[in-house]
Amino acid sequence: MSKNGSFNEPELTQPVSLCLDNGKLNREAVGWSRYPLHNCNLSGRPLRKKKWNYWAFYTEQCLFSATLADLDYLGMAFIYFIDFETNFYHEFTIPRPFGWGCNLGSYVDDDIIFEDKKMNMDFLTTGNQTDVKVNCPDFKGDVLLAELKASRPPNHETLNVVIPWSERQFQFTSKQNVLPVKGSIKIGSKIYDMEGGFGCLDYGRGIWPFSSFWNWASASGMYGVHTIGLNFGAGWTDGTGMNENAISVDGRLSKISEDIVFEYNERNYSYPWNIRTRLSDRVNVIFKPFFKRAAKTRVLFIGSKMAQLFGRFSGTVKDETGSVYEFENLPGWVEEHNARW
Repeated sequence: MSKNGSFNEPELTQPVSLCLDNGKLNREAVGWSRYPLHNCNLSGRPLRKKKWNYWAFYTEQCLFSATLADLDYLGMAFIYFIDFETNFYHEFTIPRPFGWGCNLGSYVDDDIIFEDKKMNMDFLTTGNQTDVKVNCPDFKGDVLLAELKASRPPNHETLNVVIPWSERQFQFTSKQNVLPVKGSIKIGSKIYDMEGGFGCLDYGRGIWPFSSFWNWASASGMYGVHTIGLNFGAGWTDGTGMNENAISVDGRLSKISEDIVFEYNERNYSYPWNIRTRLSDRVNVIFKPFFKRAAKTRVLFIGSKMAQLFGRFSGTVKDETGSVYEFENLPGWVEEHNARW
């Protein structure tokens, strides 16, 4: 990172392994790409490796999320659902000590199958489509069945980046938003049609510091004739020379190589959030929440505290060509997360 706060982030165009044979960071893997190119070949570092595939699907009516995670000492399969019209919300988690049965591959498109008598979860990719299927027999007393298809339109670009804290601590993330969705979610006798909605994938593989903090903002939607996607982060990437900041317009990714500032009321997350680029006018948006999801866990010396707000973004962004896009009420979320893991 330069003295004025901008970044010199290399763009990668060829496949590369995240780690060297000794498990340390491959410096040639540090950079960002428009398509997933990394083999996340994590090894060694017992109890420190972190892996997850987080999916979120949303329409004007609802949001459904399904995640499989392996934190080395603990695996988790969890889902949550929010009906924005009725404020119905429920979350369901299956823990697995030492990640038993939480098999997560080293490539973004690797298939994932999780089986348990309380919930089955499949993420299966063929070509440019991922089929997400979840069957939960007891989701607050009802059977939940989600059958969803997220597609990547031809030449659709995504954000793929390596964050290098050190040779022994690093993270690869693939943030894929504005993915058109088909399918439905059935809870009991009620069916939610997801046609016309969007999906978002957060894929992570890395070796993290014990204590971490981050803000994350994500949005996908149509405004006028354009599809617009936002992915902004702060905190966890500070001081590394890389970040996860980018916008997508009609499937074309524009990397933002400068810090994003999150301004919000830490005593009341439901107030509007201001999110902007620190140095330029490339990002200037306001996020107005309408639903809060909070989670807090503590087990011995391990724990996390998270506030995730769902709402709408309005403002302007500027792409890599200098074109400015103004939008209102783009659906998405922001979060604040403190972790000791």
